Amino acid sequence: MRTVPSLLLGVALAATLNTNLFAVSHLQDAATGDPKLRSVGAISFGPGGLLLVAEPRHAAIVAIETGDAGPVQKLKQRVDKVNALLSARLGAPEGGIQIVDMAVNQASGKVYLSVTRKADNAALIVVVTADGQATPLNYEKTKHARVSLPISDTAKVGNVSDVAFAGDRVLAAGASNEEFSSKIFTLALPLTHGGSAMPLSAETYHVAHGKWETKAPITSFVPMEENGKHYVVGSFACTPIAKFELDDLKPNAQVKGTSVVELGSGNRPLDMFTYEKDGKQWLVTHTMRFHANLFGPSKYWAARVDMSHIKVHDETKINQKAVRRDVKQPKGPDGIEIVESLFGALHVDKLSNTEVVVLREQGTALTLEIAPLP
Repeated sequence: MRTVPSLLLGVALAATLNTNLFAVSHLQDAATGDPKLRSVGAISFGPGGLLLVAEPRHAAIVAIETGDAGPVQKLKQRVDKVNALLSARLGAPEGGIQIVDMAVNQASGKVYLSVTRKADNAALIVVVTADGQATPLNYEKTKHARVSLPISDTAKVGNVSDVAFAGDRVLAAGASNEEFSSKIFTLALPLTHGGSAMPLSAETYHVAHGKWETKAPITSFVPMEENGKHYVVGSFACTPIAKFELDDLKPNAQVKGTSVVELGSGNRPLDMFTYEKDGKQWLVTHTMRFHANLFGPSKYWAARVDMSHIKVHDETKINQKAVRRDVKQPKGPDGIEIVESLFGALHVDKLSNTEVVVLREQGTALTLEIAPLP
């Protein structure tokens, strides 16, 4: 049994660690003030309130030290008519903004939205606090670093689909105009303002298509470390989940993925995250179905996969023989099942091992709310 003094010591140590986490900057030669985002796409958080922003049309990642390090204050209640709220707050007519992505800062519980204002194509980051108030991110004292995602003198990146902090590096995914167009970028820490990432070309076996492909980009991914090795676990349209080992690779190397799960054709992944419950690890893939629905009340849906399927190394269970989800049932095979609480979600992000924040369709409007994880 823990005594009161040791409990207080644990709280003090946690506070110190949280403070130190933010005090350790992950940026080098950083600039201060407005990063003047040129376009805005996928966003995610690293430690200590480090916000990672993809500039999808400009082949770059912008890292911003927001200073938002807690304490945690999650949404008190559901926020209705989010699109109208943001339009009014950003001086746009109703329907005059587009919400591109959403990320939850687990250190504070605040919800961040990447938004485009259509009238002037402004790229904005909006913060939603626990009381449902929405405010553009204040850059006055923030530090930032912009890192480019180069390919070669004759090739360029056409889109950046996802970005994530991966412990000893930052990872991004995208597509170029080359034959091996599917790209993974690794950004060394600290992120140097004006620096460049290392590009890798990715090849993946698409289970539903029955062939190896080099052009389909990773649309969403999570970093994974297993037995001291670093991986990207990514999902693609139609919807294979594959893992790519990233250690000991040189710039422009071609990395061959290992497909481990097929969630079903006709779907486009939107978000991925992992969580742990009752000693078991799960991977959640949130998707949009672009064929006729086979199940459920919405084209937006999600499935969770037992991580034992992801970490498999058995040659009889990968690529051509990868496990396939039973697309006509809510569960099956064992360890793969639909997440009922995420139907209708346009964007989801993990708040904790028990809850996610969901931006959900509500008729023609959007709501922002907290939903339970199974």
